[in-house]
Amino acid sequence: MRLLETIAIGLVVLLAFMTALFGRRELFTRRSGAVELYLRIYDRAGGRGWSPGFAQFRGDELKWYRIFSLSPRPRRRLDRRKLSVDSRRSPTVDEAQLVPAEWVVLRCLSDGDYVEIAMPRHTVTGFLSWLESVTPYST
Repeated sequence: MRLLETIAIGLVVLLAFMTALFGRRELFTRRSGAVELYLRIYDRAGGRGWSPGFAQFRGDELKWYRIFSLSPRPRRRLDRRKLSVDSRRSPTVDEAQLVPAEWVVLRCLSDGDYVEIAMPRHTVTGFLSWLESVTPYST
């Protein structure tokens, strides 16, 4: 009987965690107009793998949240005044396991570090418009 109780408690905890995780995502995407966006950062320590997430565009800042996190805070913030697109490409064959083939990968320079951003094709136009619309007083 003890084993069944432990399994039941474990399942309830897992269900609560999954509900919180997906509820958080729904809250962000529906309330704030967040878009799905994957991020890969190349910093002084070298490249890392793709991290799935979603982003909000707020003023001069792109706030990026990990999809598998309960944190209400963004994992990464990109200031559009310090962000520029270096190149644009399709996902490679190796990346196809995580990044959908119909997405676009933008290699950007942000504050001296390279950042690759993968997003659906229909999101690229909005992202580039946001990036290019820096107001004169914000520089």
